[in-house]
Order: sequence, then C-alpha cells, then structure tokens
Amino acid sequence: MTDYVNRAGLQVDERLARFIEDRALPGTGIAADALWSGTASIFERLVPRNRALLAERDRLQALIDQWHVERAGQPLDADAYQAFLAEIGYLRPEPAAFQIDPERVDDEIALLAGPQLVVPILNARFLLNAANARWGSLYDALYGTDALTPEPAPPGYDAARGAKVIARAKAFLDQAVPLAQGSHADVTSYSVAGGALGPALADPTCLVGYRGDPARPVAILLRHHGLHIELVIDRAHPVGRDDPAGLADIILESALTTIADLEDSVAAVDAEDKVAGYANWLELMQGTLEATFDKGGRSMTRRPNADRSFTTPDGGELVLPGRSLMLVRNVGHLMTNPAVLLPYGGEAPEGILDGIVTSLIALHDLQRRGSFTNSRQGSVYIVKPKMHGPDEAAFANDLFDAVEDLLGMARHTLKIGLMDEERRTSANLAACVEALRHRIIFINTGFLDRTGDEMHTSMRAGPMIRKAEMKATRWIKAYEDRNVRIGLAAGFAGKAQVGKGMWAAPDRMAEMIEAKIGHPQSGASTAWVPSPTAATLHAMHYHQVDVHARQTQLSAEAPPPLSELLTIPIADRVNWSKEEVIAEVENNAQGILGYVVRWIDQGIGCSKVPDNQDVGLMEDRATLRISSQHIANWLLHGIVSAEDVGAAMLRMAAKVDGQNAGDHAYVPMMADPENSIALAAARALVFEGVDQPNGYTEPLLHRFRARRKAFTAANCELTPA
Repeated sequence: MTDYVNRAGLQVDERLARFIEDRALPGTGIAADALWSGTASIFERLVPRNRALLAERDRLQALIDQWHVERAGQPLDADAYQAFLAEIGYLRPEPAAFQIDPERVDDEIALLAGPQLVVPILNARFLLNAANARWGSLYDALYGTDALTPEPAPPGYDAARGAKVIARAKAFLDQAVPLAQGSHADVTSYSVAGGALGPALADPTCLVGYRGDPARPVAILLRHHGLHIELVIDRAHPVGRDDPAGLADIILESALTTIADLEDSVAAVDAEDKVAGYANWLELMQGTLEATFDKGGRSMTRRPNADRSFTTPDGGELVLPGRSLMLVRNVGHLMTNPAVLLPYGGEAPEGILDGIVTSLIALHDLQRRGSFTNSRQGSVYIVKPKMHGPDEAAFANDLFDAVEDLLGMARHTLKIGLMDEERRTSANLAACVEALRHRIIFINTGFLDRTGDEMHTSMRAGPMIRKAEMKATRWIKAYEDRNVRIGLAAGFAGKAQVGKGMWAAPDRMAEMIEAKIGHPQSGASTAWVPSPTAATLHAMHYHQVDVHARQTQLSAEAPPPLSELLTIPIADRVNWSKEEVIAEVENNAQGILGYVVRWIDQGIGCSKVPDNQDVGLMEDRATLRISSQHIANWLLHGIVSAEDVGAAMLRMAAKVDGQNAGDHAYVPMMADPENSIALAAARALVFEGVDQPNGYTEPLLHRFRARRKAFTAANCELTPA
C-alpha cells in the first residue's frame, strides 16, 4: 500500500514528501508550505494545457492515418502530402529570421566542442563514472579496447601491445600539438623555461600549464581547439621508466558534458524510483555522492573528482574542473507518475514534477552549497525530450518560467536542451527553436527515437523498409543536415551545442574511431558516446577537426528542402522471401526481449544487451521503440502473421534466456512463458504497437513493471524471514 500525505491539496507519496522536505529543501531558503502551494498552482495552471497538447497529437495522428488509408495502393503524391500536413496544422509557417540569445552559458556548452555522455541517474556508480569522465587516459583507452588490435588485452601487461599504444598516442600528439622540429616520439625530456616548452612547440601558445619543478615537471598541460591534453611524466612508473621522456600517460579532456538521465535509460515507475533518482541528483549537486563496490575482491569507493590545478607558464595558477558539466534530462510531456495525485483526479504529469524537483535540487549548486561547483555561470541545464512541434516547445518554456518564479530564480536560469527526435519537431525545427530562443542551449538529433516516430506517424502509409536500411534513406540525411544548418542559421555557433546521437556498440571502438569523426565534420559540436573510454577516444576527433571553422563553412549552406525530410521510408516493392521476413522479425524480437526482460524484472533501464549475433549493443527505450514499431507495421500490412511473430518471440525468448544464463538475478522467461510478465510486456509492445501514443513504449513498460514490482513485494511479504 502506498501512503499519501496531503500537501496543498495534492496527494503526495510520503516517500517523495519526506525527501523534499527533509533533504532537498533545507538550506535553500524556501519554506515547505510555499513550495507545495506553488507546486499545486503550477499543476492547476499547466495540467490542462499538457493534456490538450497530448490530445492534439492524437488528432493529428488520426487525420494522417485517415489520409493514408484513403489513398491505399496509390503512389505518394509528395506535394499533396505536404499541403495536407500544412492544412491540418502539422506543419507551421517558418518563422522570420532570428538569433537565439541564451545568457550565462558555460563554456563547455557555448564555446567548446567535445564528447557528451548520457548516464542513467538511478545507478550511482555509473553516474560518478560519467561525471568523472571529464578526463581520461588515452593509453588505457587504446590499450583496453579493440582500437588498435582486435585481440583482447591479455592478463598483465603486454609489452608489444603497449608499444603500439604509445606509438599511436605520440602520433596523436604530433597531429594535435606538434613540435617545431621532430616528433614527440623522439623527445628525451620535457621542461618549461622562460614560459615555453622544451622542446619547442610549433604553436607555443599550446602550452598552458605544468606541475612540479619546471626543469623536471611531473605534468605538462597543453591546449588545442580549446581542449586540454596532459602529459604525465613519471620515470618510476612501469610505463614511464621505459619511455625516453619518462612519459607515463597522456590524459585527454574527454566528456565535457554529461546528461544525468531520468528518462529513456531508467526504469522509474513510482515514487520509490523517482526518489532514488532525485537523491542521486541531489548528492551530485552537493558533491557528496559516493558508490562503494567490489572490484577484484577489493572494496572500492568512488567519489566526484577534485578540480585539477596547474602552474601557468607565467607563474600563475590555472584550475580546471575535475568533472563534466552536468545536465539533467527530465521526462517529456506524455507520462504521468503516481508519486503525486492531483486534487481533481489522476496522476501528475511526470515532466512537470521533474521540472520542479530537479530545479529545486539545482539550487544547491546555484547557491554554492555543495563541495564542488557545477555551473560556474549560474545556470541549470535541463534536457527536454520527446516534444512534438513548436506549441509543445512553448509549453516547456512556460513551465520553466513558472518553476523559476516558484524557486526565486532569475528569468532564463533554467536552460533547455531540445531533443530533435520527433518528426513534427524536425519538420518545424526553426519554429521550435524560436519558441525557446532565450533559454535553448542545444539541439541534438536522436536517430533512434526519430526513426520510431517516423514509422508510427506513417504507420498506415505502407510496409516499412527493413530496419538496417533506414540509415541510408533520404529523410535521414535531410534530418541530420537540416538540424545543423537550422541551428547555425539561428546563431548556435559560440552560444549553444549542436549535437549528434549515440554510438551504440561499446565494444567496437575501432569502428567508432573510423566512423564517428563524421559528427564533428558535420558541424556538430558534441556527440553521444556509450562510455568514459569511448569519450576519450572520441575526444581525438575534436583535435582532428576544427568544429568552429567547420561551422563557419557550413553556415552559408541552405538546409535540405522540407520535402526531403518528409519522404516516407516505405518499401517500393515487397519481394522479401519468407526466410528474410522471419530473420528480420527475429532480429527485432530478440532486441525487444533482451531489453524488456531486464527493464521489467530488474528495473534496469539501459544496459549492454547482446544482439542476435551476440554483439553487445547499448539499448534503451529508443531502440525498443524502433523494433516494436517495425514489427507492428509489418503485422498491420500483412508482411508477417501474428502466428509467425508469436513463434519468433518464443524462439528469441529462449535465446535471450541463454544469453543471460550467467546472471544470478535473471528470471528465465521460458521457465514459465505463460506467466512471464516480461514476455507478456514484450508481446504487448508488438501486438498493441499500432495503438500506442506516437509508438511510445513507456505506457506499457510502466504498466508491466508496476505489476512486476507488486508481484515481487507480495511474494517477499509471504516468504518467511
């Protein structure tokens, strides 16, 4: 049973009320009564608008469905389709030319270009790993991955592998911070004299600091494209003692920013889950977050890294942040949560609740109450996902206004990162940005959710092409290019991030190094990576590409036409064999089950899930949305039968059980397939996929996860101690 307490007419789960009143509020200067009455007022004013926006989504989807059904079997008339979308209000007129003008934006977002991490906020250890990933060892990243050789690193230290790492790392130095003469590989000692590095750099201004005796420094700090490179010198170190210059490691400034995620990568369905996430955000803002874990038989405790201090060439002090600049991703407009019940019935919108609570917690940083400073400019960075079009963007802006007023913040203290991951937002991107122009600090493409929404919006247009073919479609190229060019036209350069999406294969770093340089080359100032190690490797790309120069080149280019974005990825002809169809369905089903079983049974919202070929891929709700919508589309258009999908689900459930055999907490689905809650959830995502709002997976996942938690609680209560 959930215990609720009355707060200003709201029924608040007692666990959430206690957390806010006992932990989040003290020291902020805000009285509990004032917070709750203001919160109730925000819900009273904004919940009707929130519901109206969701109803508008449904209205537009119904009209689009009807349009396609009436033209079934006919070739798509692109001009008529675009005119129809404008007529129903799906497409809005382009705004007049404008420039965004956010104020008090930290350099990591406004001026610097580098990697970005996204981390589930419920896992304190992962959260600390990501926050501390501001700096990473290039030697470790190259040595411990397949970046240079496909063979896994053997136990102990392999000298031949180490030699390859050192050679590659010094070649990187030659490219990023070259010497005036010769190579870093030939250096026998580094020193600082007269404010200059010995041996001399091709660009002497790259030297910005050192530690230790300048004649025999223990660290040299270089800067290139705004990013720092630290040379660690230690002739007693196992690596440094064999290096001519005593170079023991090369540390790269890596994840400039990290998003603590309350959305796609977490399984949070009630107050218990929400409080766990909020508590980690609070402790991170206070600098007190810790995680203790066992590693190799030893207990280890992780804490936020301290800042890094250096002596400048002229004898001054340079202090650099030891941690990523932290952003927090709130939930979008769709979901509600039983943590708060409204006076007139129903659960409170989760996105509104997140906006209030995460901003309240951020006051501890703004008021400098923590051990460390997050935003040195005094801003709070909130990522807002899954918004559809400019009216929803304007609603988020009004919500942030209301929260600022409630918490006594200056206007536009709350900054917003706009996820460009829904089709109506992509098609109206300039208008969405214009609605947020005073507080927007990034636009970031999300290929995965964007593809899911593409399929759901055009569900009745016809059978979709195979999933692997999506990345080669016209609409995808237009989507990625328009995002950059619309952002640059709105003045993002030097003010805000233009971002790109995730590399999903954390064990395939050689492929990432080869492919992901395309993101800075596209003009994006950040891109998502799946791990701290990947952040360090991806950081090399931002030394190879001058993103700001690239943005200047691209700013004169017009975005691709809207008609390219609105092409629909339906198959020209359906001539797949039965074997090809089943293979596609099995691939989707395996991905669905591998993710859902952990989400439902263990509450894990993001993890490395083996695919059908046993390759580990980072999976979250966005990947789930694609796979479930794809099977739902093929079912709708008769490409595959319900019987074939059901049989594929059972085969893949057995495969997933086998892939998880080593997990002691895993509950095999095929041990009791008729009663497996996880298997039932996966089936519902597919067979009810057409009817899910915008194809989202959250409503069904939350329903089945709540059922699983209730089942577990009931059985624990019945089990004797």
